Amino acid sequence: MKILVTGATGKLGSKVMETLLKTVPVSQLAVSVRNPEKAEGLRARGVEVRHGDFGQPETLDSAFSGIDRLLIISTVGDHETIMRQHTNAVVAAQRAQVKFIAYTSVTNASESNLFLAPAHRAREDAILNTGIPYSFLRNNWYLENETGSIQGVMAGAPWITSAGTGKVGWAPQQDYAEAAANVLTGSGHENTVYELSGKLMTQEELTSALGTVIGKVVPVQQVDDATYTDIMKGAEVPETYINMLVNMQKGIRDGELEIESNDLEKLLGRPSTPINEALNQIITLSSQIEN
Repeated sequence: MKILVTGATGKLGSKVMETLLKTVPVSQLAVSVRNPEKAEGLRARGVEVRHGDFGQPETLDSAFSGIDRLLIISTVGDHETIMRQHTNAVVAAQRAQVKFIAYTSVTNASESNLFLAPAHRAREDAILNTGIPYSFLRNNWYLENETGSIQGVMAGAPWITSAGTGKVGWAPQQDYAEAAANVLTGSGHENTVYELSGKLMTQEELTSALGTVIGKVVPVQQVDDATYTDIMKGAEVPETYINMLVNMQKGIRDGELEIESNDLEKLLGRPSTPINEALNQIITLSSQIEN
């Protein structure tokens, strides 16, 4: 069996690879990356590094050749670009006669009104249309996405949000990575959809946990979207990123991430990482980077 991970030098992909390397013979592992030089560390450990660029379909036939199980980690960009790239990938997987595709999607992709959902829904459909057995890993929200807010709190700022009482299933990327690795190496995952989520929490519940970890009360400032936008601009957050943040806050406020599921726990074979432990890991890592 040969397993290939796309985007393996990215934050999630690298964690998936580290997990696989603990349990899978290195001879069974390959990665497809746009810049092979960035994967030299994996090559040095015996992983087969292939050049595969979703934007250059001519690279994908050789990238996917002889692959049994493929993990496609979702790319980012405008809708037209990501659909063109994703279509290139799934068509190449079909030509290469890949036997199984796992894809990192988003919570409740087939029904959600979240701004991220239409692109993921279309990409799921593209995989379905190939007829290749699949598993859709619908990741809720990475706790690491809150690193900027956590760092702000550490510097004395309040927690700013326009998400109201909407709940999020935060979990660390490592949990999602381990779940993906277990799907790639396990059996019985053909034609499955997994809603992967940590314990559902409001912003206040998350910040209460953060306060426990850092030993002080974290003030939460609930604002409207316009005020949130102004605050982000004042913090010199890039304009394109602000739009994504505001839309995400609205999606949370509207309950789009509030999907109850124990799929993550089932795939991990354990509870998801306790929120206090996960927050402490992020704080520790942030401190190490700063120093």
